[in-house]
Order: sequence, then structure tokens, then C-alpha cells
Amino acid sequence: MSDQELAKDLGPLAALTIGIGTMIGAGIFVLPGQAAAAAGPAVALSFVAGGVISLFTAMSASELGTAMPKAGGSYYYVNHALGPLFGSIAGWGNWMGLAFASAFYTLGFGEYLATFLPIPDLTFSLGSVGTVGLSSFQVGALVAGLVFIGVNYVGAKETGRLQTIIVVLLVAILSVFSILGLLQANFSTLRPFFPPETGGASAILPGTALVFVSFLGFAKITTVAEELKNPGRNLPLAVIGSVVIVTTMYAIIMVVLMGVINWKQLAPEFTTTPVLDVAEVAFGAFGLAAVGVGLLTFAGLLATASSANASILASSRINFAMGRDKLVSAALNDVHPRFATPYRSIAVTGVIIVAFIVLGDVKTLAKAGSVLHLIVYGLLNVALIVMRQADTPEYQPAYRVPLYPVVPVLGALTSFGLIAFMNPIEIALAVGFVAFGVVWFFAYARSRTSEGGVLGDYILSRADEMPDRAVSAAATVQPDGGEYRVMVPLANPANETDLITLASAIAKQRGGTVEAVHIVTVPDQTALQYGADHVDKLDAESEHLLESARKDAETFGVPVETHTIISHRSFDEVFETAKNHKADLVVMGWGEDTHGSPGRVESAMDDVTSDPPCDFLVLKDRGFDPERILVPTAGGPDSELSAAVAKLLQQEYGSEVTLLNVDDDEEAGRAFLADWAEDQDLTDVELRVESGEVETAIERASRDATMVIIGATERGLLKRLVSSSLVMDVVDDVDCSMLLAEKRRTRTLRERLFG
Repeated sequence: MSDQELAKDLGPLAALTIGIGTMIGAGIFVLPGQAAAAAGPAVALSFVAGGVISLFTAMSASELGTAMPKAGGSYYYVNHALGPLFGSIAGWGNWMGLAFASAFYTLGFGEYLATFLPIPDLTFSLGSVGTVGLSSFQVGALVAGLVFIGVNYVGAKETGRLQTIIVVLLVAILSVFSILGLLQANFSTLRPFFPPETGGASAILPGTALVFVSFLGFAKITTVAEELKNPGRNLPLAVIGSVVIVTTMYAIIMVVLMGVINWKQLAPEFTTTPVLDVAEVAFGAFGLAAVGVGLLTFAGLLATASSANASILASSRINFAMGRDKLVSAALNDVHPRFATPYRSIAVTGVIIVAFIVLGDVKTLAKAGSVLHLIVYGLLNVALIVMRQADTPEYQPAYRVPLYPVVPVLGALTSFGLIAFMNPIEIALAVGFVAFGVVWFFAYARSRTSEGGVLGDYILSRADEMPDRAVSAAATVQPDGGEYRVMVPLANPANETDLITLASAIAKQRGGTVEAVHIVTVPDQTALQYGADHVDKLDAESEHLLESARKDAETFGVPVETHTIISHRSFDEVFETAKNHKADLVVMGWGEDTHGSPGRVESAMDDVTSDPPCDFLVLKDRGFDPERILVPTAGGPDSELSAAVAKLLQQEYGSEVTLLNVDDDEEAGRAFLADWAEDQDLTDVELRVESGEVETAIERASRDATMVIIGATERGLLKRLVSSSLVMDVVDDVDCSMLLAEKRRTRTLRERLFG
């Protein structure tokens, strides 16, 4: 699986402002009036309760994030720990919830923008269908939304810088507002603190349910954990710090609002802008009423902008992570070659957000997104418990939750419990999305993803100790991405043993099957049925070749299948058979006529008309000896396959693996190799940097190796037909066996021709 990485561009301040910027908007500029009507002065405690509930999950998210700093955040942790069924629920819920919220915040920005600028309404004619109208604030929201999407498309560093500027200004304005408001506050307006008309103290949790949409930002930081510098330190500081800061600000500002103006006068039937009303009083005492209203209106713009910007950033990363795990199309995995951002994910999410902006009324959907987030938060806390109990070797968090298991248990119970205080329509919509996630898993994702969760593996590995129902449930929801299949097209008895040995070693490590295939070619004038009936005459070696392959594979203890295929084609049939048999990897020999295109596995015609149907390894056999493996790399997907194969051989044979980078700057080359080895999860490897010509450097380094694994050239057909290929130039200069690795990829016709 290609596991492209995102650039580590975000520092601790940028990460902190992603959380603060998303949370600080709705609670102050959208919800105070409704919250005051629901709980009276006690709404300050509603915000504190929301902060405490969020803090439990924030600590759990911090531990999971330092152990698994991957794009996708909460989704990734749930998917990895609980499996792709729950991953589908968490992924779709998080993605759609954030997309709804992004549209909601952007519409809010449009409303504030329309108070500054004379934005016209727009009407579009749809012919006989009628007309579609966009209000001035929708037009403003569309413009703003496209800007935010564009900023995210260009790069996370630019997003972080914009977010930092917005949040610093916003916090400064709100701090001045709070100080002046406290000076003018009459706290007698807070009595009774639990007014009977709102239900007294019992209104606190319903109030928390109403305002919890204000606390969705902290988990968004984990969605960009893969882009954080030093995530082990900065992630917990940003996640937990943002919750503490925002909860404190909310509590203070709620007290200020209801200390300056009686809470009953802040209700929606009296004012639609309670913050501006309070600002007029607080600043007016100093003769600055107009300045105060202008500042707070500007702050409303900043708050909605920061919330929308951060939500777009987070939602596209969830989309990207789901694509990487094959829960949605793998085409979403692509990282922009210049900006190092998941540009396709951002574009898809942007289209959805724009559509919601055009629809206009997304407030109910945004609140339903809160329910979806609470479901995900509950699952996240369960995921932490699973990872702790399973105690897998790779789980090494830099931060550990205090008072385990009390914190994640409380986090799960409070997250799920708060859902009961939501409105029925919001719960129903969220349940609909959960049901969609389940259907999506069984209808689409289960047949494509191959990675099961830690929980399922833990139960199935202890089937004798577990209840039958638990084992049955775990088996039912296991992914069915197909057993890993390694196909070996055999033609030459001289290299049969080495090819089968290589294929069997890989299949054993992947828990897969070896499929030995011998393609018997007959002339076009000969019917294929005649060839099948007389295969012993046409190719006397076929039966013996496949029987030898079976015996060689069985020495590894892996399942083996053998097939004789009668065809009018030879090399083309390898592609067709790999496609029809759903092979994950093809291991084949390097022969005189193997390559119509130098340095690639396709023939010249195949290079133009098709793409490799799966991953390919082509062995230039000079004796199979994986004792000392050299992996030259400058990055790229084919090098990632080289690394994966080297790791499998290292696990099977205890191979010594050396990574080679050709760079005149040794320090830069070594730093690249260290980062690349970490990204590919390669350990116990030697890092080697050579200078000079690439071909000469590889040949020089290979003198100490028994096998070289190198990625296929990225050059296109036309370029490779008129110029030399690195792989073809090197192969004859190296004395040991060489393994050419090429990943499955989808390329346009232009890319096939020109690279």
C-alpha cells in the first residue's frame, strides 16, 4: 500500500490555534442568546461541563496521537484499534460533520461580511425548472469558502500562519472586551443562578448539549498530527491546552455577557446579536461604543473565518486518511508534488462545502454533526482502552493518560451520555449517518481494505479464551480485501527455484498464497482448445516446472496453486492473468524479451495502452542470496515497494539492509535516509551516502551486497526509447542479483508517453 507522507510544516502555536480558532467562534458569536434562554446564568457551568467532557477525550486523543501521528486523527485511531467497520462510521461521521460545520461557519462569515460590504443578491435562471437565488451572505460565503479552500490547497504552512494571525487578533479583541465588560458588570443580574423558569440546575446538561458544538476543535488538531513538528511534545500541549484555554474564555465571557445585560434580555426574541449589545454598553462607558461594536463585528468575522478554515483543513485530512486505508477511493491518496498537500481530498471536500453553502440552511445538520462527533469521541476513548489492553509492540506513546483507565472510561460514558440531551431530529440524522457508515463498509470497503483492527485481531488470536459470540462477531466484520496473492509466471526452469523462493518468502510474511503460472504460447493459427488438449506435446516442461514450483513453495509452509494457461500471447498474458486472478504482486524473471520498454515491466504496447494491474518485482537472477540487501532510493512510490520487500526479506532471513542515497551533501543525504527509513518503518538498517554519478555510486555500493532492490524508472515511454534508463544501465554493471520493483499506479496517456 502506498503510504505517502505529508510535509511536517506545523509548529506548536499553529497547532494550538487550529483548536482554539475552531472552538472560539460559535460559543461566543452564535449561541449565547439561545444558551442563555436554555439555562440562564448557569450556562457558564454548561460550558465548563462541556470543557470537562472534552478534556477527558482530549487526553485520550493526545496519547493516541503521540503513538500514531497520522493524518485523520480520531478516525485513524478508531479504524486502527477497532477495525474498518467502526473506522467507516468514524470516518464518514467525522468527514461529513466537519464539512457541515465548515459550511455553517462560512455562512456565518458571509453574514458578517455582508454588514461591511455591499454584496448583491444573485439569481440564476434554470429555464423551465425555475430560478435559484443566492442571498448576499451566501454570495459572501461562497467567495470566502473558495479562498479558504484555496489556502488549504496551497499548503498547511500557509494555513497555520493564517490561523495563527486570526486567532491572536481574536483573542486580543475578546480579552479587551472581557476586561471592559467586567468593569461594567453588575453581578446581581446573575441571581438566581439556577432560575426556575429554565428548570434550575437540571438545565445545565441540556445547555451543554446545545453548546457542545463549540468544543469540536480540539480533536481537529489530531487530524494534522502527521504534519506536526515534534508531535510527541507538541500534540498534547496543543490538544489539552486548547480545551483549557477555550473553556476558561467561555466561562468568563458568559459571566460578562450576563453581568452587563440581564440574561433574559439576551434571548433570541430580544436580540440577534447579544455580543454586540454588550459591547455597546461595555465600550460605551468610555465613549467608545461605535469602536466596540466595530471591533466585535470584526471579531465575529475572524471567529467564523478561523472556524471555517480549521474545519476545512481537518475534514480534508480525514478524507485523505480514508483513501489511504481504502475505505474510499485510493485516488484520494495523491499528495501534490509541489505543495505536499492531499489536494484531491481538499478539492472533493471543497465541492461538498460549496454545495452546502448554496443550500443555505445547515444549522440543524451542523448540530447533528455534534452528535456524530460525540459518537466518534466515545469510540476514541474505547480505542485507547483497546490499545492499552492489547499492548501491541508498535504502540509506544510519548504521552500517557493519567489515572488510566478512569479517564478513557469517563470520556466514553460522558460522550455517549451527552447525546441523550440532544434534540430528536439531530439524533435521528446522526443515527442515519452511522447506518450509512455500516452499509458503506459491507457494500464497498470490506472487499477492498485488508487491514483489520487491533481489537478483532486480539479476539481472534485468543479464540479459545473468548466468548463464542465475541469471536463470531469479530470474524463477521473482518475485512475481506482478499488473501494476499503472489503470482509467479514461470518460463525458465533455471530460475524457477529462486523466483518461487522469493515469492514464498514474501507470501509467508504476508500470510498469503503463491500462485505459480506457466503460460504456454500457441500460434494464432492453432485453436486454444487444441492447445489445451495437447499441452504435453506443445510444452513438455510444463507439468515438471509447476510440480517443482509446488514443492519449493511448500517448503515455506505457504499455500500454493499452480495453473497452466494456454494463450496466443506470452508477455501480455501475464498482465491479463494477474488482473483476472486478482494478484497483489507478480514476481517474474528478467529475460531477453521481458521488456519492450527499458526499465519497466510492460511491453512497449502495454506501456501506452494499460497500467500494471498490481505490484511487480522483476528478478535479474544471479543466485538468490538475501544476506546483504542494498536499497538505493531518492523517494517515490516504487522505492516504497523496494523498502517493503526489503523489510519482508529482513523479517524472513535476518537480512542486513543498507539504504543508499546519492547526494554530494552527505549530511543532507543521511538526514533524508533517516526520515525515509522511519516513514517506511525500516529498522536496523545501515545508512550510506555516495557522491557522484548515480549509476557509478550504485555499482560501487553493490560490491558489498548480495542483492540490490531498486525502484523502476519514472521516465515515460518516448523518453526511455530515445535515452538510456538508469535501471538498464545499472543492471549489467552489478554482479549480484537485482530486483526491480514497480508499484501499481494509474497514469494518464500523457504520463505513459512522457513520464
